[in-house]
Amino acid sequence: MLSRYLAPIGMACLLAGPSIANQSCTRDAMLVFDGSGSMSELGFNLLDEPRIFAARRAMRQAMPQITPVRDVGLLIYGPGPEGSCDNVDLRFPPQPDASADILVALDELQPSGDTPLTRSVKRAAEVLNYQNEPGIVVLVTDGKENCGGAPCELAAELIADAKALTVHVIGFKVRGEHFRWDSEGTDEYRNGTTIARCLADRTGGLYLSTETVEELATALQKTLGCLVIGRAPAVLPLRG
Repeated sequence: MLSRYLAPIGMACLLAGPSIANQSCTRDAMLVFDGSGSMSELGFNLLDEPRIFAARRAMRQAMPQITPVRDVGLLIYGPGPEGSCDNVDLRFPPQPDASADILVALDELQPSGDTPLTRSVKRAAEVLNYQNEPGIVVLVTDGKENCGGAPCELAAELIADAKALTVHVIGFKVRGEHFRWDSEGTDEYRNGTTIARCLADRTGGLYLSTETVEELATALQKTLGCLVIGRAPAVLPLRG
């Protein structure tokens, strides 16, 4: 009976559990995707498929459930001239029903190049007009930053200047060789996660470590998804 009265509300948003209790469907989001050369590398045992193959399948699972209820944009970093740290490619700002455009872009992506991770997150925040508008950045990365960026310094800048910006970081198949990066002189994030974790920790976001297609799809739903009154859930069933 209750659904009869709730259905006309349509796109009103509910919190999808405590893990994303500070965000709603009304906040635009930017997906920042690691398209650097390391995403074409094989898995941990060198027998698995390249990371990008699994990442594409996870996106195909998650994005069609997310984008009907949240405007999402896409930025890809990596592909471009070899040895360049300017390879930050804004594909499009947040838009309604962006799933098809996101999936096409990732299907066409050929990972290569360096990893201007910090610069890419900053650019995504600028696209969201972070100094004046609330927003969400979701970074999908295999852990590396080799363009001299300082994620923790950027986190401090975002905290100081943003109206209400949350950065979530999803580590996908992060491996040990990507932990050791010395530009910030800290050991805080070298034992099992990417240095980019501080972007999440210091802006109130989530850091989610993922290995499988299912784990990555679930992480995307946790960071971008929400429930909508009067229609089928846009995320996986709530737990706990």
